[in-house]
Amino acid sequence: MTRSVEQAALRCLLPGFIGTEAPAWVLRRAAEGLGGVCLYARNITSPEQLASLCRQLHAENPGLIISTDEEGGDVTRLEAATGSSYPGNLALGAAGDLDLTRSVARAIGLELARAGVDLDLAPDADVNSNASNPVIGVRSFGSEPGAVAAQTAAWVEGLQSAGVAACVKHFPGHGDTSVDSHIALPVVGADPRAGALQPFEAAIAAGVHAVMSAHVVVPSMDADRPATISGTIMTGLLRDGRPAGLGFGGLLITDGLEMKAIPDVAEGAVQALVAGCDLLCIGGGLADEDIVAELHRAIVAAVSADRLHEAADRIDALAKWRAAQPAQTEAPDREAGLAAARKALRVDGNVRVGDDVVVVQLSPHSSMASGVIPWGVAEPLARRGARVTKLEHRDGTIDLESIVHKAAGRSLVLTVRNLHRHEWQQQAAAALLEARPDAVVVEMGLPACRPPGASAYIATSGAARVCAVAAAEVMRP
Repeated sequence: MTRSVEQAALRCLLPGFIGTEAPAWVLRRAAEGLGGVCLYARNITSPEQLASLCRQLHAENPGLIISTDEEGGDVTRLEAATGSSYPGNLALGAAGDLDLTRSVARAIGLELARAGVDLDLAPDADVNSNASNPVIGVRSFGSEPGAVAAQTAAWVEGLQSAGVAACVKHFPGHGDTSVDSHIALPVVGADPRAGALQPFEAAIAAGVHAVMSAHVVVPSMDADRPATISGTIMTGLLRDGRPAGLGFGGLLITDGLEMKAIPDVAEGAVQALVAGCDLLCIGGGLADEDIVAELHRAIVAAVSADRLHEAADRIDALAKWRAAQPAQTEAPDREAGLAAARKALRVDGNVRVGDDVVVVQLSPHSSMASGVIPWGVAEPLARRGARVTKLEHRDGTIDLESIVHKAAGRSLVLTVRNLHRHEWQQQAAAALLEARPDAVVVEMGLPACRPPGASAYIATSGAARVCAVAAAEVMRP
């Protein structure tokens, strides 16, 4: 199709918005040829509401790319109010069953396809080689590149078999970092060619339709610019053919441009397009028409017409693929999610609990990627017939004497999340286990730090609702 430069520039924008219905400005921009929208938990209340919203948006422009971050596990937009019916990547990696991974990803794809979502900004293909990583952790399939590559390919195949495009992230790898790119600019320690690229290569071989950039500096490749705005990385490494690059011809999407790793949003948008990215993600924090207008003006003024048309054509290609997919009538297999959560469990010691249980939950602050979702084993244990008293503690000291008193004569369960990253949790766990060595410790984050005094231990490899259900099943068979 013939476009003006202004139309091509608008096609390169993927904004967010506030509300469960599309504002008038979004509908107007969609009709004018906007590239797409990114939906967050704030936009979704139920499958029916989401389907209605997608119909409203597609009515203005059938080629609009409706996207969301539905990784399953700790990062869910569809089930942010309840916790996910599907385990996240680390649990799937722990289960180690590629067919099961495909089944889980296909079920997620069917959920999205039935609602009208076109693009899932998943899976996370990062190799979690740094256990202290504050933003990846359980979102990764694991720390071994070959296993992560196999799981990534299976997840992509499963999702796309349902007719929804997958987007692997965060290229060229966010796993070997110790800083959250939502709040600062991380630096990758190792050369991605030593292993972090393997999952992206596997995803490309599996036919993935999109790749998302990482806001990380990779000194071995470009010491001056984050990957998102580095032509050396986004074009030279990802686009160019062998032997220099990976030869990817699909859609390149930026991670959220308002993240603190990109100091100037408008300049970052221009630089990302020049570097080779096609679709500019914005809207996690900046979610009104003003930011769309600002970015549109900036890229029309500073990016060449050829680059804008090239990017717009790639967005069109993904929309055309999605439009050609058959309508899905198959019901999502949520049993696959529970089966995977069960298979992922690692259980050691006597983890059985009685009819009367005190659950102590040590809750760290949520990451910006996952947001606030319910988690923990108190409710699943109650649904299995236990009388449960839940005591939740956030950052800081705990009242050990009060907990021990309330738990006297009752089973005690200590639930933690990423114990290795939180000294206050470690201190609390040590004190509780000294007083009650029979307590069952349930780790619902990365199982990198089992307390020395924990004789009864369960690792779920994630905080999805189904992971908690699986843990409750072994505590109360």
